[in-house]
Amino acid sequence: MKKILCVILMTLLCVPANAKSSVTLAELSGTVGVQMEEFVRDTIRQSELDGDSLIIFQLDTPGGLVEAMRGIVQSILSSQVPVAVWIPPGGRAASAGAFIVQSAHIAAMSPGTNIGAAHPVTGGGENIPEGDMNKKVMNDLKAQMRSVVQLRGRNVDTAEAMITDSVSLTADEALREGAIDIIAGDINSLIKAISGRRVKNGSHSVRINFDDEITVSRVNMSFTEQIIQFVSSPEVAYLLLSGGMMAIFFEVITPGGFILGTTGGVMLLLGAIGLKMLPFNWAGVILVIAGIILMCADLIAGTSGVLMLLGIPVMCLGGVFLFRAPGGELLQISMTFIAGIAIALGICFGLMAYFIVKGLRRKVSTGSQGMIGLTVEIISDVSENVTGQVKCHGEIWRAKSDGEEISSGHQGVVKAVHGMTLIISQKQ
Repeated sequence: MKKILCVILMTLLCVPANAKSSVTLAELSGTVGVQMEEFVRDTIRQSELDGDSLIIFQLDTPGGLVEAMRGIVQSILSSQVPVAVWIPPGGRAASAGAFIVQSAHIAAMSPGTNIGAAHPVTGGGENIPEGDMNKKVMNDLKAQMRSVVQLRGRNVDTAEAMITDSVSLTADEALREGAIDIIAGDINSLIKAISGRRVKNGSHSVRINFDDEITVSRVNMSFTEQIIQFVSSPEVAYLLLSGGMMAIFFEVITPGGFILGTTGGVMLLLGAIGLKMLPFNWAGVILVIAGIILMCADLIAGTSGVLMLLGIPVMCLGGVFLFRAPGGELLQISMTFIAGIAIALGICFGLMAYFIVKGLRRKVSTGSQGMIGLTVEIISDVSENVTGQVKCHGEIWRAKSDGEEISSGHQGVVKAVHGMTLIISQKQ
């Protein structure tokens, strides 16, 4: 009996009076792409090493790429730490985001948010044409949705309707339909609602229990990761590519500076990084370049805006086809945004072209070339072989005539400048 009491006493003494539980909170916002997939994978891996009690992904996305979504779902399903995906106030989980929410051990939303509209579209935002490809993509995505929803014990019919009928649900509707588990307006209430819940993690059933003190650690993308995530947005990538090519063109036709050329080069580089993260085709890139070439040709050929009016819609068309990739990408692109950007760039191009042409045609007013055509007063006789003196703008210059002799007291006109000597002719 004494031995048993000693063991119990030692056990009690070894338990800390104020145990701690750690929760990792990571924000996922913007387009679902390669960078977000890598961030989720790295966050889960680090959380497993730290022995966290829970991972919360704060999700706000309009959708994204199927392959990136599959990678995120796979990382969540294989996580050794329970994962909660929570849509914060004002957020949404559309298209690919709906799959990510359904894959979580705990699916949560804030009041006033929405989830769904996961019907597959092409990269250009249009429905996949009817046929074998459409059936293949739809069946594949429905099967994936069913598998994760059944694993988490949620409503399969409602989840499938998000794909087949583009159903979008509010937080209250999603909870009532069994598409989510919790409605919580902030992190504290979310953690409180999760505490004590039992979830299936792999082949085991795990109860999420927190100790006396909970430590919430926020994890954010690094600055480099944030830049890549930002430029991987289709609209931003399109803007960077178009604006970069225009800036480089203006640098070519107005050499001598470096600001436009450097800016254009950086924009093209960032745009190329964005393209690398997105499904694009070369037809769209060629159309964008063709539209800019047409606008440039208008400036060079002087067609009074005819080619520019043609170049703007061609550049818009390039934006439409730029990210039109088959395969059921759940990527929505704002056609209004692309058209607005193309028109805005066209207007900027027109204004810059106007000022550049105006500057090129303006008579030079500085330096030696700026003196040609000025009137001078002859101080001493000048001829082709005799160097005299003239007064120009209050300054005394050496001068020669371009042929005839000009006597002092007369006026002349500067025809050329050779070093510090003016070549003049008599003013008629």
